[in-house]
Amino acid sequence: MTMGGPRRLAAAALVTAGAVTFAAGGVAGPAQARTAPASQQTALQETASQQTALQETAPHMTLKLGAKGAEVKALQTRLTELGYVPGKIDGRYGGATMMAVWAFQKVQGIKPTSTVASRTWAALENPKAPKVLVPKGRPNRVEVNLTQQIVVLYRDGEPKVISHASSGSGIPYVEYATWNGKRQRFSGSATTPTGDYRTTWRVSGWHRSYLGQLYNPIFFNGGIALHGALSVPLHPASHGCVRLPMPVAEILPGLLGTGVPVHVRGRFHR
Repeated sequence: MTMGGPRRLAAAALVTAGAVTFAAGGVAGPAQARTAPASQQTALQETASQQTALQETAPHMTLKLGAKGAEVKALQTRLTELGYVPGKIDGRYGGATMMAVWAFQKVQGIKPTSTVASRTWAALENPKAPKVLVPKGRPNRVEVNLTQQIVVLYRDGEPKVISHASSGSGIPYVEYATWNGKRQRFSGSATTPTGDYRTTWRVSGWHRSYLGQLYNPIFFNGGIALHGALSVPLHPASHGCVRLPMPVAEILPGLLGTGVPVHVRGRFHR
């Protein structure tokens, strides 16, 4: 579905809300509005005025973290339509929506930022699809793009979920943790190896590993998993796993089965 630019993106929420309200009161369309009670006609006029105001201001509307309102709700709705996961469609621009914006901007070739301005609005009208890493891959698969730090879940050959991600930092680490009743030393290179893998075992909810907490982990390469995390920065920051925003990790287990191909490609350039 292609929406007619930022004006209609922002106005759609109000128009839809008005239509639902009037239908509940017995008004199904403009032809019936002539016979509607005066109170409903007044509400219809107010909605039209709000729509006109949004059409006049939306092209110049810049949204930043913490913003609220119909414009944010329109943004969240459009991101969801395109396969991004902004969390609840509630008109509140929080961290989950910001990470969905990051993912979208990265796919569109826009430097990721929490600000949604004219270039991002224009891309929302005519979006690019994610770059396909494995053109002859199976219809149901996961592609992890380390260069862009995004993950794409394909279902029936189409992008179903497109997510911001944070992979291995590439910085060697030494960690000490109590494991199996003993304080132990753990070290590694903090890399997410490229290659072709398949999903294996998983855990529902929080899983404690010797390197930290993983939410709804789905393992695909030994101890390396796709998993939710409370911190998913713009740069690679994990010990080797692929961190995902929590709203993505909430829905991924229901969409991604066992034995599904996972293709990891690319390299992040700092």
